[in-house]
Amino acid sequence: MYLQNLYILNFKNYQEVELQFSEKFNCFLGNNGGGKTNLLDAIHYLAFCKSFFNPIDQQLIKHKEAFMVLQAEFMRKGEVEKIYCGLKKGQKKQFKRNKKVYERLSDHIGLIPIVMISPADSYLISEGSDSRRRFIDMIISQFDKKYLEGLIKYNRAVSQRNRLLKKFMENRRFDETSLEVWDEQLKLYGEEIHRVRKAFIKDFIPLFQAHYDTISQKREKVELSYDSQLNETSFNELLLQYRERDRRLTYSSVGIHKDDLHFKIGEKQIKRFGSQGQQKTFLLSLKLAQAEYLKNKMDITPILLLDDIYDKLDYRRIEKLMDIVQSNWFGQIFITDTDVDRLPRLFNQMKITYKAFTINNGEAHEQ
Repeated sequence: MYLQNLYILNFKNYQEVELQFSEKFNCFLGNNGGGKTNLLDAIHYLAFCKSFFNPIDQQLIKHKEAFMVLQAEFMRKGEVEKIYCGLKKGQKKQFKRNKKVYERLSDHIGLIPIVMISPADSYLISEGSDSRRRFIDMIISQFDKKYLEGLIKYNRAVSQRNRLLKKFMENRRFDETSLEVWDEQLKLYGEEIHRVRKAFIKDFIPLFQAHYDTISQKREKVELSYDSQLNETSFNELLLQYRERDRRLTYSSVGIHKDDLHFKIGEKQIKRFGSQGQQKTFLLSLKLAQAEYLKNKMDITPILLLDDIYDKLDYRRIEKLMDIVQSNWFGQIFITDTDVDRLPRLFNQMKITYKAFTINNGEAHEQ
């Protein structure tokens, strides 16, 4: 899997740009604020139908412009996939695959496997459990359409159940039969989601551990574990046990929408006791494991987007990371750097094929 070319019109700080890429390494070089990360985000948008950084689509349109266009050609299993996205202010975005409009954007997820590694990944450690659940769901949804559909239906059922609980409070009347309708929906989809997540984590942990050991040279011990209320208790028992509590709270307090991942270093929370370098290594290992897992599951090598990888890592860890991404195991790679000479010098020394682009104020020029 690799990206052949990219066309951008009115996306973020770019007026118009068209780029042709190397099948292996591509470097976006320039000062902060020039637009290096925006190019990575455009690639991410074409894969996931959304920005990695901003959930509000309308804010991605260049200032004072009425619309934006993203267009690219990906080589996937020997065939060209032409992906188009158009968005006008005040309207819904439109995605096309080979000129055919998608009826549902969810049908596009998984076609273009991509892994983004960014300083913004720190949210996985610093923020709440919902961010870590999204991380799991994003990986699984790329290769399991049934899981994605079940997740959408489960979240809809939780929303409807919460609305009903609030209605009971407002009307001062409880209807157990009405609530059981949504309980059955939660059990139907929630138990299968839990099963898939549990199986995923079992296979994912060894990949994560191996990458962390490589980058850190086994200088510290880390742990990754999956926490779910369904690990010890059936969904049916949980719903019955917490029914009165849910009535008082007027929302669903138990279920797989409360699942979490626990990150530890030396048996302590990495959020509190890990250094910045250790946290960055932990996050890098998560994302590298994500890429390896997707390759194993989909038989397609994901595109790797590396944003500002030199941030908060010492030289030894950077060296090990570059050893990993330079291996034949990884496919096409995009890297940003503020040092315009560092990556070209490294790749020239290693006789690696690459393209380098100088980025400045929304303009991109091949060196």
